[in-house]
Amino acid sequence: MADQPNIPKTDTARDTHPDTDIPLNVLHIQPSPQPPQRPWYDLRSWSLRTKLIAATVCVAAIIGIIVGAVEGSKSRRYPDYFPLHYRLVDSYAGEGFFDRFHYFSDEDPTDGFVRYVNVSTARDLNLTYATARSAILRVDATTRNASSGRNSVRIESKETYDNGLFVFDILHTPYGCATWPALWLTDGYNWPFNGEIDVLEATNNGTDGNAVTLHTTPGCDMDVLRRHTGDAIYTTCDNSTNANAGCGVRGASLTYGKEMNDNGGGIYALELRDAGIRAWFFTRDSVPPDISNESHTPDPSTWGTALADFPNTSCDVPSHFKNQSIIANIDLCGEYAGNDEVYADQFGCPGECSKFVQYNPGNFTQAFWEFGAFKVYRA
Repeated sequence: MADQPNIPKTDTARDTHPDTDIPLNVLHIQPSPQPPQRPWYDLRSWSLRTKLIAATVCVAAIIGIIVGAVEGSKSRRYPDYFPLHYRLVDSYAGEGFFDRFHYFSDEDPTDGFVRYVNVSTARDLNLTYATARSAILRVDATTRNASSGRNSVRIESKETYDNGLFVFDILHTPYGCATWPALWLTDGYNWPFNGEIDVLEATNNGTDGNAVTLHTTPGCDMDVLRRHTGDAIYTTCDNSTNANAGCGVRGASLTYGKEMNDNGGGIYALELRDAGIRAWFFTRDSVPPDISNESHTPDPSTWGTALADFPNTSCDVPSHFKNQSIIANIDLCGEYAGNDEVYADQFGCPGECSKFVQYNPGNFTQAFWEFGAFKVYRA
């Protein structure tokens, strides 16, 4: 018998063809190699679900980086308040001071217990008068029973402004329980669309200083880099927020009321320009020479840090502020000064605000503005 081929024994469970039971090495068929184990960071080993999750995370991270960079850049942005060459265009001064104003005599839009009188009544009652040195605007302090509201005055400049440098010489500010005086700029017939700038505003005894404040339609915010010496109050200027508190900056106690008056008053300067809105306060002994020497070429870039700064970083100033009249008035009670939290709790004024106004004429002897002059410059 011929010798049988020497075929090595095999494990047929592992090494035979499944259809023939013939050893694979006889058929010259080798087992399929196993794919190599790839590292976790090799994208070819990821499932579709893993890839989608990773892509989502990457997109979110990129968006976060971009937003962070934009916000970081925004927080560092600040307008270039480069020097402007200003020239005098309007002067409100002397005996003709009030000739350049309209007298507002409609019902008070802020619900004050006040009657704004027309020009002839104001002159007859001596509520407004001017000399070569100054102009006085006051509240009636003689009528014993002002049952329908106490007489007062609100004047609005005939000229309007879109920009400029406004210098206000203030000799005396009104104060006393129930008073709500203001020196401000606005377009009263298109409010709030053309904006409002409160240069001086206080209530009652006015002992907490002046607040320079802006009121606008939506889209004007001050949560940005600012450079001022006062204390910021709110950062949104939108009149529909915070009960129309606006975005304000409050000065020290010497910027308003009896303390300011006892120091001889002072100068407020307001700059309204595309780069932003700034306001300065100067005590009588610190007025810059380019204001006091009548040079007619004031330069705010030399005045140091402003009391209040409202840069244009998140507020398009020209679109929010235009057609501004200069307004001075003394309201009584109303939505602000007559609010119990302000009238009674903050200032400790007695009784009901309107009753106090009605029966206490002697309270209003200090309720008057005295202005030296208003000067307006344009670049």
